[in-house]
Amino acid sequence: MSPSTPDSHDLLLVIDVQNDFCAGGALAVPDADAVVPVINRLAERFSHVVLTQDWHPADHQSFAANHPGRQPFDSLSLAYGEQTLWPVHCVQGTAGAAFHPQLALTKAELVLRKGYRSAIDSYSAFYENDRRTPTGLAGYLRERGIRRLFLVGLATDYCVLYSALDARREGFEAVLLLDACRGLDLDGSLAKAVQAMREAGVEIRDNL
Repeated sequence: MSPSTPDSHDLLLVIDVQNDFCAGGALAVPDADAVVPVINRLAERFSHVVLTQDWHPADHQSFAANHPGRQPFDSLSLAYGEQTLWPVHCVQGTAGAAFHPQLALTKAELVLRKGYRSAIDSYSAFYENDRRTPTGLAGYLRERGIRRLFLVGLATDYCVLYSALDARREGFEAVLLLDACRGLDLDGSLAKAVQAMREAGVEIRDNL
């Protein structure tokens, strides 16, 4: 079996393809909608698919609106470190938090919700932003016999980045598929993210 052909030990990890990160959303990633048909096609080639879903309470500490005088994209020191402040997005139970309506992944085996603790943000599918509190995903994947993750979704330079780095930290092989990701690219963050992933041993491919 060629390296490009997913096998029973491979999993497609689809990160945060939600309305608020897509066109017209509260925190829209440029060209985000373009990843949806690509991800749908990719999913047909995988036996295993997991989705992550940003799932914030309205009082989440990462929202600029919850810090009087602060604006979105300001940085603030919180108990666990520096936090970028975001527009209110992906609030639990809202239309913005729902998956993109054309995302056709009913075959997904798990939906992992993250960012649901109001006092701490969660970019990675594996850890909260304190870098210590696990989500339980690593144990789930190990018990399922998964060895290699193919990462796609939004945004390349935030949640995809941290998920890829933590996949390597947890001992999984990790492959980033660039054509199925889009980034915010704040002050050159996209190029820095790709470089950081490459240095961590993430394989970078344009496509499968």
